[in-house]
Amino acid sequence: MLKLLVLLGALPLPLLRGLGWVLGAMLYVLVPSRRHVVQTNLALCFPAWSSAERRRQCLLTFVHFAQSWLDRGWLWHAPPSLVQARLQLNGALEALAGDTPTVLFAPHFMGLDAAWTALTQQVPRRFSTIYSPQLNPAVDAWVLAGRQRFGQAEMVARLDGAKPIVAAVRRGEPLYLLPDMNFDPSESLFVPFYGVSAATVPSLSRFAKLGRAQVVPVVTRMTPKGYAIQVLPPWDNFPTADLEADTERMNSELQSYIDTMPAQYYWVHKRFKDRPNGEAPPY
Repeated sequence: MLKLLVLLGALPLPLLRGLGWVLGAMLYVLVPSRRHVVQTNLALCFPAWSSAERRRQCLLTFVHFAQSWLDRGWLWHAPPSLVQARLQLNGALEALAGDTPTVLFAPHFMGLDAAWTALTQQVPRRFSTIYSPQLNPAVDAWVLAGRQRFGQAEMVARLDGAKPIVAAVRRGEPLYLLPDMNFDPSESLFVPFYGVSAATVPSLSRFAKLGRAQVVPVVTRMTPKGYAIQVLPPWDNFPTADLEADTERMNSELQSYIDTMPAQYYWVHKRFKDRPNGEAPPY
């Protein structure tokens, strides 16, 4: 399977994206349990949408999911010049200059690996990120090698705790942080996400505070030519002394990013799995 992904990555991008359409549509039909998760998330977050619009956005979510996986074939194996040509890094790049301690807020858009690749390839700094091993050893080795392809990236195991992460930030290694999923509820705060209480880890505020770092959002959009990776200006007045307010702000800012491309967000995740006050999960 992995060898096939590498071979497919050599195809012209329009053809590869077309295959992604077919694969995504197949997944939409053949995996009803995950389709239910996506449809539930969309119904909770976009209640004003019609049922037809939710179905359309659900299908597109599966399509972009499949396309992004196929794209890893060229992200991690194509010649570096081709990779760079397909990854358009723009925005407030001056925020990444020098050695200012930095935490990158990188939400779970489908292009999350494209953004990481662009940063490690095109910005002359060593980046770090938190890594969770894959269950399949072969897939784990492939993902790990792909994410370490450029820039001598540092992969910090999640089980190693916060100490090596904070140390990397203080050394001037920007931390590529993806804190917008439903992780361990014992370490989470319940704050609004599209008006729905969502278990949210407050790690963005905590790591920024412990690392004495600025927070710089990175938003990635899939395009017909590859990916556009936008570096946004550092947030003002963040972090504050109010951990819950900081986490609420993170979700609010994230909503504004999602609203510009809702089907490119990772709705296949059970974002509202853990509930406050004994509420039943919606899935």
